[in-house]
Amino acid sequence: MPDITIPLDTRKTPSQNAQYYFTRYQKLRNAVAYVNEQIALTQEEITYLDGILAQLETASPSDVEEIRQELAEQGYIRYKKPKNGRQKNAQPKLEKYTSTSGLPILVGKNNKQNEYLTNKLAKNNELWFHVKDLPGSHVVIQDPNPDEVSITEAAMIAAYFSKARLSSTVPVDATLIKHVKKPNGAKPGYVIYDNQTTYFVTPDEEKVQALKN
Repeated sequence: MPDITIPLDTRKTPSQNAQYYFTRYQKLRNAVAYVNEQIALTQEEITYLDGILAQLETASPSDVEEIRQELAEQGYIRYKKPKNGRQKNAQPKLEKYTSTSGLPILVGKNNKQNEYLTNKLAKNNELWFHVKDLPGSHVVIQDPNPDEVSITEAAMIAAYFSKARLSSTVPVDATLIKHVKKPNGAKPGYVIYDNQTTYFVTPDEEKVQALKN
C-alpha cells in the first residue's frame, strides 16, 4: 500500500489537526450512510410502483378503483370518491376460484385485497402462494390439507397474476400463512415469509379462467 501524505494546518496543534480530520471523517461516514438509506428507500418505492403496474395489467374496474384509493392513501395522487362509490373501509372483493379437486382458492388482485386475504381472512394452517422475487397476487387455498392438483393449480394462478405471467416457467413459493408476516411500516401488500416450498409452473390463461367461479 503506497504512503499517503496528509496535509496539516501549521496554525493548529497536532491534536487539533487530528480532531479536524476525525470530525471530517465522521461527517463523510454519516453522509454515506444517509445516501445508502435513501437509495434503499428509493428502491422500495420503485418495487412498490412496479407492483402496482403489474396489478393494473389484469385489473377489473373495481380493482382499479381500490388501487386509486390506495395510491391516494399513500400520497401519490389526489382522489375524490365517486358518488355512490364503495366506502373507503369496505371489505375488498377477492377473486374466487375452485380447483379441479373442488377446493376453494382465493386471489388478491391488488394490495388492498392481498392485505385483507393474507393478514385478516386466511387461517394459519392454510397454504399461501406468491411468485418468487417478483410483484404478484397473494393466493390462498382455503383447506388445511390440499391435494397436489390443487397446489399446482393455485401455483399456476399465482404465476398468472404476476409480472411473470408471460414466461414459460415461473417459480412460485408456497408456505403456510403462519409463516407470512408484514414488517412494521411496510408498504401495503408487502410481506416476508419463510419455510417455503418452490413450485415451477407454466401460466395458462385458458386453464386459469376455467377454474374461475
